[in-house]
Amino acid sequence: MRLLVVEDETRLAGTLQRGLQAEGFAVDVATTGPAGLEAARHGGYDAMILDVMLPGLSGYELVRRLRAEEHWLPVLMLSAKDGEYDQADGLDCGADDYLTKPFSYVVLLARLRALLRRGAPQRPAVLTVGELSLDPAGRRVTRGDVEVALTAREFALLDYLMRRPGEVVSKTELLDHVWDASLETAPNAVEVYVGYLRRKIGRHHLETVRGAGYRLTP
Repeated sequence: MRLLVVEDETRLAGTLQRGLQAEGFAVDVATTGPAGLEAARHGGYDAMILDVMLPGLSGYELVRRLRAEEHWLPVLMLSAKDGEYDQADGLDCGADDYLTKPFSYVVLLARLRALLRRGAPQRPAVLTVGELSLDPAGRRVTRGDVEVALTAREFALLDYLMRRPGEVVSKTELLDHVWDASLETAPNAVEVYVGYLRRKIGRHHLETVRGAGYRLTP
């Protein structure tokens, strides 16, 4: 899944990016309001973590503009303002959740996952395709009754494919949504990780569609 972090505190932005990448997310960072708005409009993200106090455009105004354009990207708002009216303002302007600074990273991650599940009807709490089950919150994958141990990248790859069962997903789409767009990624990275995943979930579950991409089947 692709996340956008809009935060002008460089240290916090870097910490969030590294931590979320370690959880298997692909994360981009914007450090100003206008840059965040532009990225949110056109970046194809699954969710945004948004600071309130930003140079150029506040987080409140950024969300208002997105919602006015009928752009429903899920937004978790971060702010040092912890008053009840401040939180109400954030939610009223269109944010989906509000977390005050300083915050627990464990809580942020849990609320982000809950937000992702709520953000679209195709994101159930547990994904199931045939004998495969994936629990995004619990970070667990089972094949029948057997738990399958996956790395963060393998988990992210399977998560994305299981949200599109039976569909052909291109290498480009997988690179965009599973790998970090800000890092150089070898062209054969998708093939390598598809190979790893096949050995763990069963080769028959992950089909190569020559010249088009990959398809997860029951």
